[in-house]
Amino acid sequence: MGGGEEEADRQCLQENATGRMWRKRCSIENNYISSSSSSSVSASGDSEEEDMGFLEVTVPDMKHPSPELGPMPDGLSPQQVVRRHILGSIVQSERSYVDSLKRILQDYRHPLMEMEPKALSARKCQVVFFRLKEILHCHSMFQIALFSRVAEWDTTEKIGDLFVASFSKSMVLDVYSDYVNNFTNAMSVIKKACLTKPMFLEFLKKRQMASPDRVTLYGLMVKPIQRFPQFILLLQDMLKNTPTGHPDRLSLQLALTELETLAEKLNEQKRVADQIAEIQQLIRSVSDRSSLNKLLNSGQHQLLLCETLTETVYGDRGQLIKSKERKVFLLNDMLVCANINFKGQLEISSLVPLGPKYVVKWNTALPQVQVVEVGQENSTYDKDNVVIQNAGAKKHASASQSSNKVYLGPPRLFQELQDLQKDLAVVEQITLLISTLHGTYQNLNMTVAQDWCLALQRMMRVKEEEIHSANKCRLRLLLPGKTDKSGRPISFMVVFITPNPLSKISWVNRLHLAKIGLREENQPGWMCPDEDKKSKAPFWCPILACRIPAFSSNALDLQLGAVVHNPVQSSLLGFSAVSTSLPQGYLWVGGGQEGAGGQVEIFSLNRSVPRTVKSFPVASQVLCMEYIPEKSKEEQEEGKAEDLRAAADQPSAPHPTICLGLQDGSILVYGSVDTGTQCLLTCSPGQQPVLCLKHSPEYLFAGLQNGTVAAYARNNGGLWDLEAQPTCLEVGTGPVRTLLTLDDTVWASCANQVTVLDAASLQAQQTFEAHPDEEASVTHMIKAGSGVWMAFSSGSSIRLFHTETLEHLQEINIATRTTFVLPGQKNVRVTSLLICQGLLWVGTDQGIIVLLPVPRLEGIPKITGKGMVSLNGHCGPVEFLAVAISTLAPDVLKNEKEEEGGQEEKPDGPSPELSALDKPPAGEMRKKGILLKYRLHSTSHLPGQLLSVKDAPLAPGGSTLEHSEEDGSIYEMADDPDIWVRSRPCTRDTHRKEISSVAIISGGRGYRNFNPSSKLPACSETDSTLLIWQVPLML
Repeated sequence: MGGGEEEADRQCLQENATGRMWRKRCSIENNYISSSSSSSVSASGDSEEEDMGFLEVTVPDMKHPSPELGPMPDGLSPQQVVRRHILGSIVQSERSYVDSLKRILQDYRHPLMEMEPKALSARKCQVVFFRLKEILHCHSMFQIALFSRVAEWDTTEKIGDLFVASFSKSMVLDVYSDYVNNFTNAMSVIKKACLTKPMFLEFLKKRQMASPDRVTLYGLMVKPIQRFPQFILLLQDMLKNTPTGHPDRLSLQLALTELETLAEKLNEQKRVADQIAEIQQLIRSVSDRSSLNKLLNSGQHQLLLCETLTETVYGDRGQLIKSKERKVFLLNDMLVCANINFKGQLEISSLVPLGPKYVVKWNTALPQVQVVEVGQENSTYDKDNVVIQNAGAKKHASASQSSNKVYLGPPRLFQELQDLQKDLAVVEQITLLISTLHGTYQNLNMTVAQDWCLALQRMMRVKEEEIHSANKCRLRLLLPGKTDKSGRPISFMVVFITPNPLSKISWVNRLHLAKIGLREENQPGWMCPDEDKKSKAPFWCPILACRIPAFSSNALDLQLGAVVHNPVQSSLLGFSAVSTSLPQGYLWVGGGQEGAGGQVEIFSLNRSVPRTVKSFPVASQVLCMEYIPEKSKEEQEEGKAEDLRAAADQPSAPHPTICLGLQDGSILVYGSVDTGTQCLLTCSPGQQPVLCLKHSPEYLFAGLQNGTVAAYARNNGGLWDLEAQPTCLEVGTGPVRTLLTLDDTVWASCANQVTVLDAASLQAQQTFEAHPDEEASVTHMIKAGSGVWMAFSSGSSIRLFHTETLEHLQEINIATRTTFVLPGQKNVRVTSLLICQGLLWVGTDQGIIVLLPVPRLEGIPKITGKGMVSLNGHCGPVEFLAVAISTLAPDVLKNEKEEEGGQEEKPDGPSPELSALDKPPAGEMRKKGILLKYRLHSTSHLPGQLLSVKDAPLAPGGSTLEHSEEDGSIYEMADDPDIWVRSRPCTRDTHRKEISSVAIISGGRGYRNFNPSSKLPACSETDSTLLIWQVPLML
């Protein structure tokens, strides 16, 4: 851990250099509270702190008591009472946090500095407790201001602006950034001191035992990293209980934005610091002369994923030979596996996280790594030209021979399934022979033979489920090895057990995307304009997965109009396919020729590259599309509560539909692909082109060329009543280019004005000006949090408006970003907008796509960073940007234990419910094998005589009860013949956090690569093209 000592000198120099700047900024940036507290804040400190350039600010408790809420006044509304309780939680939380910061300084730092002999040098103390005094100062100032707000709470009820004023300052980000970036290094110094200095270790133990809550130094020092997420949760609760129109509401939304931005930046810095620490730890385990050491030291590698996995080795018969934990590192271009070696006193790990040392076992280039699922070996590699060896199997061959115990491992499962398939074919032949018997026998007839077939079919289903379950937590990788004597390549199989299915999904997904990231168009795929002129994209950035023609017919020059994603989950996809494919469902692409016919192309996304499944013409060019999901149960229940009589006559809601708006003024409504893609409805409200479509739970809105919004209500069948005359709302004289549906309003644009309509009564509430230039028509509106971003027909700016007050909050010039790719091009126009997972996608008329970070929560979606510019784009304007998103099915996330705990599946047919398994009598030995029974409890009710060498015992009533203890289910033999194991299909559904698969689709003319050093053609074909970016799975 020599890195800690080297870092100490750097930290001391940094503190000397920043001390005077800190004093100046403290005096300037805290003016907002200086009038009320200037007399009570004094600059004092010991001589050592003055030498270091620090300003120590003490806040005497007598002059500034901690904030306390007074008695609750009478007549408060329920929301006011809740807001008061949340304020109390904020006060209590902040008091506890400040106390923790003081404990670190008073119980640890000060005694260590004064201790003789020194348990930790002053230089190392500065490293360990770096920036803690400044953080305490920030929160002491915040606590003073909080005291005044609490005192006047019952008259003002405002807290949001205080958070904005306190935590939007650059100095807060600076001190917290320094602390977070130094945290890993501080822990390294503490860990080394624990291992080498018994006096320091004893000091930590005594301090922990003396504290009332037994919190360790590590537990206290991690609190600053957790502080802002705690603030965010408290402010979210406060915002939920603050009604629209309340004077504190906008301030709370802005405060959420500031805190989320701050937390995101700190999280990213912590992630980068941890990544560097992991790579440095790995470098220390590699010989200085090795090629791997040179590669890791080049600075060109990003750590995408690292985790402790269990490597398992299986023998030829599927028996488990050994298992051992390994640390696996996924870098952007290689995979590294290392042995884990924990050294040192285990008792230290209770005081500070004890990191392991690594010994690299193997590393391989990423393009040569293949994921091989159980049962899918044939399709993964060429068996004739590749020799497969199981890693570690040869070395332990003797051990497997000496062991009599056999564990059926995953490599065995597929062979067992094939054996069952062969046995079923034989039993089917036996069934044909039984049908030729002349006699009638009670236990040998067609009924019994068919029961055998059903039992084998069910066993095959159980085996398929076992294979699927084996895939969920087993990561099987095929890695390249040396060639054999004949020159054939030898590959070896490595099997890792992941902690849970979620981990397996993450590994397969990141391996897949990392390989795509190595393609030339993604090297690099994004430019990040930083101060140091570097352009290194972060690890989470979207990756260009593929580019495909938008229309299958190249004979016609078709223009793109619109695109929508129709999410449909497929139960046929395997585990890896789910982890690597694009979001499940179908992509509808519409377009055509101006003044001529239109075309719709439907792509299947259930694979890594989309495939056309259907293409059909329409009467006119498609200008817009809208996907309308079927009503949720909650919406149906709300509808019933509002009008019970109408709901009683209303049929069930229809399947999802896709609405098309055409150039000739027609609106077409289609069923989804799974229901035959039939045209359900057609209407022509007039000769005016339909420029945009949006829906609410009750209406379908169409924006027309003549400045009218047509609203279609639902009919009794749940579809839109296109035959009835729509409600027409005039919002202006120009075209209605874009619509936006919010919770209870609809925004409609006309020229540079936006009209807000009530979604229920369809009455105009108000109209506001979105741009001072009358020629700048609003062309796009997109909502995120409590704001709406707008783009215009002229100019390169996008503008942000508040959804509640309609206040203009921010304006961003996109041209300043695009000049990094096309210098000198200032006349830029925004042609498409999209917000997805904290990123604002902006498409321009030059084919360039810009990504800007925005907050994800309920706050104001202000742009808070410089963003990125895509080096992949189109030759012409970006006609549209769309998102395809699907959620992984919950059963994919179940592990084997949950499946075993699932309820027993009932057999097909009208058989009785299955009973519990009775234990066999003591001492009775069953023959090893499988009893083929499915529906039949007994054959005694069947006609004919019993074929048996023994006389059958008669039960009361004269009927035999053979196999009475068997209940019609399958019992499989385990390794011990005395144990019978019931196969349990998975039926229980447990709650799991959703995992979203996300892809972004852009459409435009051709494909263009904007990287000047790339060998790819600058601008290729000019046919309509789709670019599809894949985003790493959000786990």
